[in-house]
Amino acid sequence: MSFQRASILFLVLLFARTVPAAVPCTAVRANPDVWVSDRIDALLRTARAAYDDDKAVPRYNRTLDGINATLKQCKLSTDADFANRYRNFVEYIATISLDRQPDHELGFAVPDRQYFAETRAFVGIPEVLQDQQFLKLVSRTETLDRAKSFLKQLNEKRQPAEKLIYFSYKSRHLGTPDNDFSYRRLLIVVPGDVAKGIPEKWVQFGVTDPGRRVRIRNLSVVSAVRAPDGKFDTYFKDYFRTYPRSGPVTINGRWDLGYGDDNCTKCHKSGILPIFPVAGSVSAEELPAMATVNKRFLTYGSPRFGGYLDLKKLGPGLSTATNESRRQRFGTAFEGTAVAKAMTCVACHQPDRFGSFAWPMDDTLIGSYVTGGQMPFGYQLTVSERIDLYDKLVEEYFATDKARPGILKTWLLSRAQ
Repeated sequence: MSFQRASILFLVLLFARTVPAAVPCTAVRANPDVWVSDRIDALLRTARAAYDDDKAVPRYNRTLDGINATLKQCKLSTDADFANRYRNFVEYIATISLDRQPDHELGFAVPDRQYFAETRAFVGIPEVLQDQQFLKLVSRTETLDRAKSFLKQLNEKRQPAEKLIYFSYKSRHLGTPDNDFSYRRLLIVVPGDVAKGIPEKWVQFGVTDPGRRVRIRNLSVVSAVRAPDGKFDTYFKDYFRTYPRSGPVTINGRWDLGYGDDNCTKCHKSGILPIFPVAGSVSAEELPAMATVNKRFLTYGSPRFGGYLDLKKLGPGLSTATNESRRQRFGTAFEGTAVAKAMTCVACHQPDRFGSFAWPMDDTLIGSYVTGGQMPFGYQLTVSERIDLYDKLVEEYFATDKARPGILKTWLLSRAQ
């Protein structure tokens, strides 16, 4: 075989492996139930693998891209009959595909540039926290106490309702965007004013570990704009600090600097998250502040995202299975166990409360909450029971078995009757 022919063959094979295979539209239209069911199974199998291991994400993305390619090629999304019959499936695919579009890394319905432009008033860093003295002190663990002294002095000049609430801790879940292995944080809640429509801001500084030369850059702002109807809109922005050898510390948006961003609601289904730190990482003096912050979270109401994302299109979340479904999946003896009684995430995590845990979601965050004992709230379980609880919650959500479809598959197929 000549070099030219070999090169052409290589490119053909490469193209075949990287571009989703086209599906004959006549076959899809002839038996849409079969195609939809088959694609749901493929999607959920790869989603489950991606949930468990980031290395499986590319395969999941290829599966999702392939579904979208067929929907577009066969004009199924714009076919009124198909779209109405498989409404859950069509809307779900469109929603989870948002972050596959260029300039939609945040996973919202508008481009990232537009989102940041329109939400600037909600996610700006409070001016009092841009003081150069404070920015230099808050960058390192060794000077963190002095940074807190600065905040204490600020509070002495503020009215009770305006006082900053702050404490430092170590996260048990995730590292910072600029360092996966950095878990130290200083959280500052800057009170808002509901009557004036001023958002409450949760401003979090990543703090460099003791003795480390390279400083953590991340600084994030998550805001809550409470509404009279018992709901709140939440907005997000990650910033990076730059530390020049001489001159002031500068702060710019992570996305603005060209570092990209993440799908916000993958972790923030509840909008703002309560803080469950590593045990012992919050000082005794600051434990009341942490309790106050977590109680404040409970006052916000149900999360919304300013119209930039409709979470209802992601379907039901973890633990929404019926008792009958669980008897069929796990056996009749399971119903009376401590684990079965604790499968109650939906009591709080539903659209009209704290938001459902639906795919896409983060396994580190959810796994830590469940196996670490924070959720479900109020249940005393052994370590092995918590591991079993977590495994069963995930299993019944992603299951693709034809006789016993899981929560997500059942919902996706609900229009295919």
